[in-house]
Parts: sequence; structure tokens; C-alpha cells
Amino acid sequence: MTISPELASYALLALALAAGFGWYERSHPSSKVLALVATLAALAALGRVAFAPLPNVKPTTDIVLLSGFALGGAPGFVVGAVGALASNVFFGQGPWTPWQMGAWGLVGVAGAALGAATGRRLGRVPLALACGAAGLAYGAILDFSTWVTFTGEHTLGQYLAISGAALPFNLAHAIGNVVFCLAFGPAVVRALLRFRARFEVRWQAAPLGATACVLVALLAVAVARPAPATAADRATARAAAYLARAQNADGGFGPARQARSTPLYTGWAAMGLSAAGRRPVRIPRDRTSVAGYLTRSAADARRTGDVERTILALVAWGLSPRRTGGADLIVRLRTHDRRDGSFGGLVNLTAFGVLALRAAGDPPSGRTVRRGAAWIARQQNGDGGFGFSRRGAPSGIDDTAAAVQALAAAGRRRSGVVRRAVAFLVHNQNRDGGLPLTPRAGSNAQSTAWAVQALVAAGRNPDRVRRGRSRTPLGYLRTLVGPDGAVRYSRTSRQTPVWVTAQALTALARRPFPIRPRRTR
Repeated sequence: MTISPELASYALLALALAAGFGWYERSHPSSKVLALVATLAALAALGRVAFAPLPNVKPTTDIVLLSGFALGGAPGFVVGAVGALASNVFFGQGPWTPWQMGAWGLVGVAGAALGAATGRRLGRVPLALACGAAGLAYGAILDFSTWVTFTGEHTLGQYLAISGAALPFNLAHAIGNVVFCLAFGPAVVRALLRFRARFEVRWQAAPLGATACVLVALLAVAVARPAPATAADRATARAAAYLARAQNADGGFGPARQARSTPLYTGWAAMGLSAAGRRPVRIPRDRTSVAGYLTRSAADARRTGDVERTILALVAWGLSPRRTGGADLIVRLRTHDRRDGSFGGLVNLTAFGVLALRAAGDPPSGRTVRRGAAWIARQQNGDGGFGFSRRGAPSGIDDTAAAVQALAAAGRRRSGVVRRAVAFLVHNQNRDGGLPLTPRAGSNAQSTAWAVQALVAAGRNPDRVRRGRSRTPLGYLRTLVGPDGAVRYSRTSRQTPVWVTAQALTALARRPFPIRPRRTR
């Protein structure tokens, strides 16, 4: 039986699309990643519709390539494929739709490969040229689809004729891509990389982690000032108890109580509970324990942020990052170290890389720690703060706090860089006592917790940081601890993410990163 070229090509195309969507599904994207990918796909579709009057001039290819460049292959593929499908609701569905889905999906994967090859550091002009080349490649694939679908003999001459007729349109597409990328490409990449940094390192997405952070902060206060039970002690105890009750039957923690466990939230919860002194004397490794869950998930940690977080969680829980789960995570982390001393070219990832190595026992004078700290110091902005990537990125509280803790852990606690960074944090305290994610924004538990940890790491007493008669940062955190111990993200939010409670705990305990077991109970 002879299989027609049309049937064979569509079968291969269907398999490719299924593999792409399966790849994305197996990555278990968080709700925030899902929302971001859906938004980008809608933007790609809208860009195609908005520029419909200009034949083949559209920013869709740029949006898809930049999505893959910043977020990775699977998200980039889905942005391209879904954007094509959604835009054809306007342009009309037909046998060309799966080809467009596959072609734009491939553009997203190519963007991810480009990002990996360049460390996601590419200038405006090279990035624009890459978008132009992607437009030509997209056109070549669509020319091939026309040759397969609408011609009879499928000869080389027919393909060349189709490509020749389509050349002006393909050139218009490529030139338009270059112009669009020159106009907005770097700005889009910076915004997406900021989201990526949050996903990989902050893991701030849902309702359990906040309690752990606040707990650590409250505990720090209780440890520093042993005294009869105070409001601070009671708030810390409630937060710790709430976080302990949020544990699932498999030993892990999810974004909210009774939500499916993930390594991300389990890592934050382990650090918060350890800071609160909730690590048991004997560390069981059965399938219902925190240690058991961390052990099972350690071998699967591959991305830079995942490896860093897992190392910190293992050390906080009294486990070895070199011998847990059959993997040496320290060796694995060192493979992410760049020649310039950074991890991923991002301040946040580099800070956590330094903290993870220090937690595992590397001395401040160790080569990787020393080079990482030096790279971080060079990225300080003129206002004293740090951005998510390199010098010049907008300064933020979380990124600055992470940088301060890493520099302090690397032996630079008394450096001028740390003093200026601490001054930036203090200057941006709001009148309610808390700190915002970015200057002049509203206060939140996570940013306040991170700032407290940075102040403690730098030797600054957070009880003496206040604007006029406002609360201290720790006072602000205590106002967010509910009767059940759950910590709200902010005064105006009803959400009580587990990761917020976990991070708040670390601050309430005055325990900067890296957190090591303090006492057991």
C-alpha cells in the first residue's frame, strides 16, 4: 500500500504537535506559568490580527521567539502553537493551521536553544537578526506545506516556484520581525526573565510558603531575646503550627493546604520549620516524612534554581546534599557556574548559588563562592539596590535582600556594597512598617521577610528599623499572622499561601540564609 505524501506529512506533523504539548504537560507548569503562557499566546494571536492589513508583517514570530528565549522550549512551543490556532479563529481554520502551529512552535523551541547557547544574553541587534531569520524559516516551512498540500507531482521545480512566488512576502515578514524586535525585543526579554527568576527562585505562587517565611522571621526574634511568652512568640508558634499542619500524607507540602505536594513548596516549608526548631531529633526517611520527600525529589532537581533550593532545604533539614537521593547536588550545581562567576547571568540565581555552596560547607574563600560574590557586587545599581539580572535592571527589595545575604555569607558583611544595599532597603520601608516588592509599591509579607533576613545578615537590628512612629518590619509581619497561624500575603489580601508562611517564619526567627538546624523538637 502506498502512503501519499500528504498523509505522511500530516501524520508526522500530528506526532510533532502531540510531542510538543506532551513535553509542556510533563513539565508540570505552575498556575503562574500557565497564566503567563496563555497571555503570551493571546498577545501573539492579537499581534497577528492587529497587523492583518499589512501582508505578512506581524510581531507574532517575535513574541514566540522571545517567549522561548526567556522561558524555555516547552513554554515557547505552546505560545507559538496556541497563538496560531487562536489567531485562525479570525483568519479561518484549514489544512494550513497545523502547519502554522508546528512552524511557530518550532520558532519557540529555536528561541529556547538560542537562549541556552547565549546564556540569555544577546544584544538588541543580534536578537533582531535572529527574529528575522526565524521569519524566513517560518516562511520556508509554510512554502513546504503548500507544496505538500496543494500540488500534485511534488517536484523540486514546483517547490522552487512556490518559494519564488512567496519570497516577497517572506522578506516582508523577516524585515517586519527585525523592526519589531529592535523596538521592543530587549524590553520583553527583561520582563520575561524577571518572571522566570521569580518562578525558579522565589517560587511565590500560592498559599502555603508565606507562613514558612514569616515563621522564620518571628523565630529569629524569639531566639534573639529569650523571655516570657510575648505576642511575638505566640505569633511565631501559631505560624509554625499552621505550617506543620499543612504537611501532606506523602511528607511534602503543596502551594496550599491539601494541595498536591511539589519539591518547590516542600523546600520552602522545610526551611521554615527548621528555622522554627521543628526538625525532629531522629530524622525519619519514610514516605510520610519531610526527609523522605526531599530524598525522593533530590535526584530530579536539574534547573539551577531547583538545585539551589534543594541544597538549602536538605541542609536546613540536616541532610547531606552530596549523598541524598543518589545524587551529588553540589557537583550538579557547579555545572551551572559561568566563566564570569554568575549562575544564569541573574543576581537572584547567583545569590542562591553562593548561599547553597556556603550551606554545603564551601568557605568564603572558595573559588566559586568568591567569584560569585564578586559578580554580584559588580551588579549593584547607583541607588544601592540590585535588579533581577545585571546592573541597570530596576532595583527590587527581594533581589537586593538576596544579594545582601549572599555577600554576607561570602564574608563581605562589612563591605561598602552591603552598606549601600542595606540603606536602600531601609529607605524603601513603607509607613505601615513593611516593605514592597519594588519601590513605592504596597508592602507584602515576602518582601518584608526577605528584608528582615538581609538586615540580620548584615548585622542590623530589624527592631530599630522604622519610619517615624511606624511599625518595625517584624511588627508588620506579626499583623499578617491570623488566628490559625496562616500568614496573609499583604494587609489587603485574603490569600494565605504556604510559601508566604514559610518565608515569614524564617524572618520571624531572624534566620538569614543559609539556614542550618538550630535545635530540634
